[in-house]
Amino acid sequence: MAVHVLKLCVGAENVAQIAEWQAGQMALGRRLPVCGTRSWPKRRDEILAGGSLYWIVKGLIVVRQRVLEIAEVEDEYGLRCGFWLEPSLAHVMPQRRRAFQGWRYLEPQDAPADLSTLGGGEDLPEDLRRELSALGVF
Repeated sequence: MAVHVLKLCVGAENVAQIAEWQAGQMALGRRLPVCGTRSWPKRRDEILAGGSLYWIVKGLIVVRQRVLEIAEVEDEYGLRCGFWLEPSLAHVMPQRRRAFQGWRYLEPQDAPADLSTLGGGEDLPEDLRRELSALGVF
Protein backbone atom coordinates (compact mmCIF):
# COMPACT_ATOMS: atom_id res chain seq x y z
CA MET A 1 0.00 0.00 0.00
CA ALA A 2 1.26 3.47 -0.88
CA VAL A 3 1.98 6.18 1.64
CA HIS A 4 2.24 9.89 0.85
CA VAL A 5 4.52 12.73 1.94
CA LEU A 6 3.36 16.06 3.36
CA LYS A 7 5.67 19.07 2.92
CA LEU A 8 5.49 22.81 3.52
CA CYS A 9 6.25 24.91 0.47
CA VAL A 10 8.26 27.69 2.08
CA GLY A 11 8.40 30.91 0.10
CA ALA A 12 5.46 30.17 -2.20
CA GLU A 13 2.27 32.19 -1.91
CA ASN A 14 0.27 30.03 -4.32
CA VAL A 15 0.38 27.03 -6.64
CA ALA A 16 1.46 29.18 -9.60
CA GLN A 17 4.70 29.99 -7.78
CA ILE A 18 5.36 26.26 -7.21
CA ALA A 19 4.84 25.69 -10.94
CA GLU A 20 7.21 28.58 -11.81
CA TRP A 21 9.90 27.29 -9.42
CA GLN A 22 9.69 23.82 -10.92
CA ALA A 23 9.68 25.15 -14.50
CA GLY A 24 12.88 26.98 -13.58
CA GLN A 25 14.43 23.70 -12.43
CA MET A 26 13.52 22.06 -15.73
CA ALA A 27 14.90 25.02 -17.71
CA LEU A 28 18.24 24.51 -15.95
CA GLY A 29 18.42 20.95 -17.27
CA ARG A 30 16.79 18.83 -14.57
CA ARG A 31 14.88 15.93 -16.09
CA LEU A 32 12.11 16.19 -13.46
CA PRO A 33 11.20 18.66 -10.72
CA VAL A 34 12.87 17.72 -7.44
CA CYS A 35 12.31 18.66 -3.82
CA GLY A 36 15.47 18.34 -1.75
CA THR A 37 15.25 17.55 1.94
CA ARG A 38 17.61 16.60 4.73
CA SER A 39 15.90 13.42 5.95
CA TRP A 40 15.66 10.16 4.03
CA PRO A 41 12.37 8.23 4.35
CA LYS A 42 12.41 4.87 6.09
CA ARG A 43 9.21 3.97 4.19
CA ARG A 44 10.79 4.62 0.77
CA ASP A 45 9.26 1.58 -0.94
CA GLU A 46 5.76 2.54 0.23
CA ILE A 47 6.16 6.06 -1.15
CA LEU A 48 7.39 4.71 -4.50
CA ALA A 49 4.38 2.33 -4.66
CA GLY A 50 2.18 5.22 -5.87
CA GLY A 51 2.66 7.89 -3.22
CA SER A 52 2.50 11.62 -3.81
CA LEU A 53 4.04 14.69 -2.25
CA TYR A 54 1.27 16.94 -0.94
CA TRP A 55 2.28 20.62 -0.78
CA ILE A 56 1.11 22.89 2.05
CA VAL A 57 0.88 26.55 1.00
CA LYS A 58 -0.04 29.17 3.60
CA GLY A 59 -1.49 26.61 6.01
CA LEU A 60 -3.50 24.55 3.51
CA ILE A 61 -2.76 21.39 1.56
CA VAL A 62 -3.62 22.58 -1.95
CA VAL A 63 -1.81 20.50 -4.55
CA ARG A 64 0.00 17.20 -4.99
CA GLN A 65 2.58 15.61 -7.26
CA ARG A 66 3.29 11.91 -7.64
CA VAL A 67 6.74 10.85 -6.36
CA LEU A 68 8.53 9.03 -9.19
CA GLU A 69 11.93 8.49 -7.61
CA ILE A 70 13.78 9.05 -4.35
CA ALA A 71 17.46 9.63 -4.99
CA GLU A 72 20.31 11.87 -3.99
CA VAL A 73 20.17 15.45 -5.25
CA GLU A 74 22.73 18.22 -5.05
CA ASP A 75 21.34 21.67 -4.38
CA GLU A 76 22.50 24.87 -2.68
CA TYR A 77 22.67 22.94 0.63
CA GLY A 78 24.86 20.11 -0.70
CA LEU A 79 24.00 16.44 -1.25
CA ARG A 80 20.56 15.56 0.15
CA CYS A 81 17.55 13.34 -0.27
CA GLY A 82 15.58 14.26 -3.38
CA PHE A 83 11.92 13.55 -4.05
CA TRP A 84 11.80 13.50 -7.86
CA LEU A 85 8.28 14.49 -8.88
CA GLU A 86 5.87 14.09 -11.76
CA PRO A 87 5.82 17.49 -13.52
CA SER A 88 2.02 17.91 -13.43
CA LEU A 89 0.32 19.46 -10.39
CA ALA A 90 -3.03 18.04 -9.23
CA HIS A 91 -5.22 20.41 -7.21
CA VAL A 92 -6.75 18.80 -4.13
CA MET A 93 -9.57 19.66 -1.75
CA PRO A 94 -7.99 22.28 0.55
CA GLN A 95 -7.20 20.87 3.97
CA ARG A 96 -5.81 22.94 6.87
CA ARG A 97 -2.46 21.91 8.40
CA ARG A 98 -0.21 23.44 11.03
CA ALA A 99 3.38 24.33 10.24
CA PHE A 100 6.19 21.85 10.96
CA GLN A 101 9.79 21.40 9.91
CA GLY A 102 10.86 18.91 7.29
CA TRP A 103 8.20 16.56 5.98
CA ARG A 104 5.72 14.05 7.39
CA TYR A 105 4.12 10.83 6.21
CA LEU A 106 0.48 11.14 5.14
CA GLU A 107 -1.60 7.98 5.24
CA PRO A 108 -3.89 7.43 2.22
CA GLN A 109 -7.09 7.66 4.28
CA ASP A 110 -6.00 11.12 5.52
CA ALA A 111 -5.08 12.52 2.11
CA PRO A 112 -7.41 15.09 0.54
CA ALA A 113 -9.19 14.07 -2.66
CA ASP A 114 -8.23 15.47 -6.04
CA LEU A 115 -10.63 18.19 -7.17
CA SER A 116 -10.81 16.54 -10.61
CA THR A 117 -12.39 13.42 -9.07
CA LEU A 118 -14.88 15.42 -7.00
CA GLY A 119 -16.44 17.03 -10.06
CA GLY A 120 -16.14 20.66 -9.05
CA GLY A 121 -13.93 23.41 -7.75
CA GLU A 122 -10.99 22.89 -10.06
CA ASP A 123 -11.98 25.94 -12.16
CA LEU A 124 -12.27 28.23 -9.13
CA PRO A 125 -9.41 30.67 -8.52
CA GLU A 126 -7.04 29.49 -5.78
CA ASP A 127 -7.82 32.52 -3.58
CA LEU A 128 -11.54 31.74 -3.71
CA ARG A 129 -10.95 28.07 -2.84
CA ARG A 130 -8.84 29.24 0.11
CA GLU A 131 -11.59 31.60 1.34
CA LEU A 132 -14.31 28.98 0.93
CA SER A 133 -12.18 26.50 2.86
CA ALA A 134 -11.68 29.03 5.70
CA LEU A 135 -15.47 29.46 5.88
CA GLY A 136 -15.97 25.70 5.98
CA VAL A 137 -17.98 25.75 2.75
CA PHE A 138 -15.45 24.00 0.56
